[in-house]
Amino acid sequence: MSALYARLAVASAAVALLTATSTGALAQKKYDPGASDTEIKIGNIMPYSGPASAYGVIGKTEQAYFNKINAEGGINGRKINFISYDDAYSPPKAVEQARKLVESDEVLLIFNSLGTPSNSAIQKYMNSKKVPQLFVATGATKWNDPKEFPWTMGWQPSYQSEGRIYAKYMMKEKPNGKIGILYQNDDYGKDYLKGIKDGLGAKAATMIIAEEPYETSVPTIDSQIVTLKSKGVDIFISITTPKFAAQSIKKVAELQWKPMFILNNVGASTGTVMKPAGFENSQGIISAAYAKDATDPQWKDDAGVKAFDAFLAKYFPDGNRADGSVMVGYDVAQTLVHVLKACGDNLTRENVMKQAASIKDLQIDGLLPGVRINTSATNFAPISQLQLQRFEGDRWVLFGDVMSGEVGG
Repeated sequence: MSALYARLAVASAAVALLTATSTGALAQKKYDPGASDTEIKIGNIMPYSGPASAYGVIGKTEQAYFNKINAEGGINGRKINFISYDDAYSPPKAVEQARKLVESDEVLLIFNSLGTPSNSAIQKYMNSKKVPQLFVATGATKWNDPKEFPWTMGWQPSYQSEGRIYAKYMMKEKPNGKIGILYQNDDYGKDYLKGIKDGLGAKAATMIIAEEPYETSVPTIDSQIVTLKSKGVDIFISITTPKFAAQSIKKVAELQWKPMFILNNVGASTGTVMKPAGFENSQGIISAAYAKDATDPQWKDDAGVKAFDAFLAKYFPDGNRADGSVMVGYDVAQTLVHVLKACGDNLTRENVMKQAASIKDLQIDGLLPGVRINTSATNFAPISQLQLQRFEGDRWVLFGDVMSGEVGG
């Protein structure tokens, strides 16, 4: 009898051990630098100063949104520690800040760092370190290259997609137009240029009659606009960041020039571009959007905009709801929260990228109806849809259908 008891005791001990082991496996937490039971450390680089400082509000909005998440208990019980540095829109400074975030602060990832030149400067470093460079705040097409750069992912529609959409519009509305393009002389400006030319196809050679680049270090782009007007341009495209976008609107008005005026999305904020340039000077300008304009009366009863307004009132009262960059910061922060929640207790850098590349039809409060976020292991371009809009009175008015500017879209 005692032998039987002994065998039963051994068997029950084995079962207990097995149960403990499997429970332990289920509850196992995996962390990389920047993650713990209590915290998720997120790095960010913004131009809080310099020629693109109007975008600094994106980082401030994200900080406010993460404060909201933390006040509500965090993500799976962990608080977000958001560390944001200024690079003044300078690529060498961006490299310095990225190294500091990865090597000194030991963040889990760098999120929504702003600017094509800055992100280009840190892309190889981030990928060699295998640290996510996630949802970068630039629409350059090169962020969608999971094969070469598996640790870098874009967020907003690519500049080439947007350029192709403008090309479709110009060929329909003014097929014999004479196009003049003002563009920032870097990867950002050239990416838009490529999209426009690709979209125009064979017609690019005859329709584009002038191209005028500018450097971000110049105080004004007035001379480029004068040159474009003098060449007989009747379709003017301004591929500019906010400071120069406002200047281009003012100068066109001052010259009493009346071309078809197309302004790229990243330079089309009502609050930081159209209003300073003068609403009277902005009438009829064409752009494209993927996010709602909170000042547009058509969204006054929209649940997403109501949630955005409630967030501003409680967590970011200084935020200007007329500034499109505030809505962008809100939307992209929501996207990151979705990814981090999906990571559960597996907060490794590899799993962050895996979850970021597994988003299906995600709806975010501030995106236009019909615009969804989708990613996969081979698609690192979360948003590819835009809708055309025209500036009327004191606001942008959407028209036409939501369009994809992807090749074949």
